[in-house]
Amino acid sequence: MWAAVALAFGLAMDATAVSAARGLGAHRPGEAALLAALFGGFQAGMSALGWLAGLWIGPYIAAWDHWVAFALLVGIGGKMLLDAWRSRGSDDRPPAPATPILYVGLALATSIDAAAAGLTLPLVPVAPWIALALIGAITAACSAIGYYAGRIIGKHLGSKLEILGGLVLIGIGVQLLVRAL
Repeated sequence: MWAAVALAFGLAMDATAVSAARGLGAHRPGEAALLAALFGGFQAGMSALGWLAGLWIGPYIAAWDHWVAFALLVGIGGKMLLDAWRSRGSDDRPPAPATPILYVGLALATSIDAAAAGLTLPLVPVAPWIALALIGAITAACSAIGYYAGRIIGKHLGSKLEILGGLVLIGIGVQLLVRAL
């Protein structure tokens, strides 16, 4: 169960960072709730798509599934670390004006890694539907918290949240590999 919770928190960090960035700029009524719903829904949905794809290709990669999970999670985590490193100093730009297309685009962009992580759900020692519910709920909660933290704290945490999320995903990948070997 803890692996599923850790995976959910790791996947939620990029959405949390984007929500915090949105919280820094001009505010629309209900924006925090909208971001939380979209980010949570897209994270769970994309994870489900990844899980379903994994069911389809799973029999073909069964002998190497722990290596595939390791590579995917370390790759996703590494990308998050690289993105956080690249964005240092660029957080001083105000967020773009809010439009429905922007909201959906942000939700999609922050959930692409969830599709790849969804491939690993059969390796997490909990029923996939529980993991999907945790991913959606934790992402929604972290997004709302991130939005309000962005409003209150400012721009000091953006890349640090991505770094934490990347490290968590890398840690899960290493743990899955070690357990399988």
